[in-house]
Amino acid sequence: MAAAFQYRPRFIDIRVRPPGPEDDARDDVNSLKPGERACDHPGCRTAATARAPKSRDMLQEHYWFCQPHAADYNRNWNFFAGMSDAEIRLRMERSALGDRPTWDFKAGKNSREAAAASRGFASGTGYRDPFDLFGKGGGAVPPAAAPGRRLGKIERAALADLDLDEDADAARIRVRYTELVKLCHPDANGGDRSAETKLQRTIRAYQVLRKAKMA
Repeated sequence: MAAAFQYRPRFIDIRVRPPGPEDDARDDVNSLKPGERACDHPGCRTAATARAPKSRDMLQEHYWFCQPHAADYNRNWNFFAGMSDAEIRLRMERSALGDRPTWDFKAGKNSREAAAASRGFASGTGYRDPFDLFGKGGGAVPPAAAPGRRLGKIERAALADLDLDEDADAARIRVRYTELVKLCHPDANGGDRSAETKLQRTIRAYQVLRKAKMA
């Protein structure tokens, strides 16, 4: 080939600047962006995206990890590590209350409310304090009244046939039954059967009440 047709490069000496530290950081896909912080795991250069408490006694202080190291930290985290069973139960009871202290819902013994309540209870004119919020009396709840006797329609009709109220006791029912039998029986009326219907109703009513164990 003739020399006129041979390839000759325009630039024979091409100089290239060696890469510097800033070039390595710019080309690294895991390099931190402005505003990001590095993962707290030793040797990790990834941006931190999750936080984890440092210990159970420093729950407000955190480590910052990338997602893989946060997951590894959580797998090995044991909140109750080093605690006895009693301490664990106490901690769980406090957690159920929101880890907040509790106070008795009661006025102090020197408060105005407690003094007024004490004076009222001592004189018998104070208001009732069933839960003893102010102390010194009033805490005892008076016994509830015994529930009234529950009667059905048949029992009420039977008492009405005996001319008795619904609160009549067994003794009163037997006395009334004896009185009506003597008044309505024909032998007590010279053979007059005009009260025989009342007698039959009295007998039936008494049988109903005895069956209901009221007489």
